[in-house]
Amino acid sequence: MSGPDLSVNIAGVRLKNPVIAASGTFGYGSEYAGLLDISALGGICTKGLTLRPRTGNRGERLHETPSGLLNSIGLENPGVEAFIEKELPRMREPGPVIIANLSGEDIDEYAEGARLLDAAVDIIELNISCPNVKAGGMAFGLDGEAAAAVTQAVRRTAPHTPLMVKLSPNAPDIAAVARSCAAAGADAFSLVNTFKAMAIDTVRRRPVFDNVSAGLSGPAVRPIALRMVWELYDVLRDPVLTLNGGERAKPVVGIGGIACANDALEFLMAGAAAVEVGSATFARPCTMIEIIAGIEKYMRQNGFTCTEEICIR
Repeated sequence: MSGPDLSVNIAGVRLKNPVIAASGTFGYGSEYAGLLDISALGGICTKGLTLRPRTGNRGERLHETPSGLLNSIGLENPGVEAFIEKELPRMREPGPVIIANLSGEDIDEYAEGARLLDAAVDIIELNISCPNVKAGGMAFGLDGEAAAAVTQAVRRTAPHTPLMVKLSPNAPDIAAVARSCAAAGADAFSLVNTFKAMAIDTVRRRPVFDNVSAGLSGPAVRPIALRMVWELYDVLRDPVLTLNGGERAKPVVGIGGIACANDALEFLMAGAAAVEVGSATFARPCTMIEIIAGIEKYMRQNGFTCTEEICIR
C-alpha cells in the first residue's frame, strides 16, 4: 500500500514535501550537511542575497527573548554573482528546490539581482520585508505602490523564474500590498517576515542592537502569523488574482514560529500550501525532518492522500 503524497506545487514548481528551510536560518544548506539529511527537505531558501556583497550590521546580532529570538544580521552575504558561482552548485547536489531570497537597496538593485538569478534558481523569494537594513528592505513592503513597483521590475528582468513575494507583517494593510504585488506579476506569497521589535540592555542602559530595532521571530509570533495566513488565503481567492485563467489561486507559504509538526499542520489547515521553518532549526537542527515525518503520520492516521486535503478552508 502506497503512502500519502506529500508533494506540493508552488507556482508550477514541485516540492517533494511542504517543508522549506527559511531564509537566514539555514545558510546555503551545506552548513547543516553533517546534522540532517538535507535531501529530505522540500526546499531551501537561501540567506538574503543582494546584488553586491554586504558585511551586515555591526554590534550584537542575536538576542533571545521569552519564546522568541531577535535578530539584526543586516543581510550579510557574498553578493548574487558570488552565490551563483560558489554556493549554488553545492546547493544543487542534495536535490531540494532552491529558493533565492533577494533583497536590495533600490529598485535597480532588485532588478539586476533578479536578472542574474533568472533561470539559475527554482524560485525567487522577493524580500521586501526585512526590518534589519536601513535602506530598501522593509520600506518596499509597507506600501502597495512601492511593493508593486519593485515586483514589476523584478518580473520584467526575471521572466522565466516563479516569483514569490515575502510580505511584511509590519505593513498597515498587508492585503492591499498583496493585491498590488499580484497585479504586478507575483506568482506566490510567503509570510510572515519578522516583526519589528527591540530590546534594551538595562546594565549598559542602551538598546541591545546598534540599529535599535531588530526582527522578532520564534513561537511568540506564531499565533499572529497564523492569523495573517488565514486572512491572506481569502484575499488570494479573489478571481482577479488567480493564476492560469482562474484555475488556481496564488499559493501562500506560511512562516512564523513553526517548531513542530502540529505547528506546521495549523498553517496547512489555515490555507498555506507549504511552510518555512526558521528559528527552531537553531535549537534543533533535526526539527524540519521531524515535521515532515509528523505531517506524513497525520495524513496516514486521517486517511489523507495529498497535503491539500489538510486544509480546512
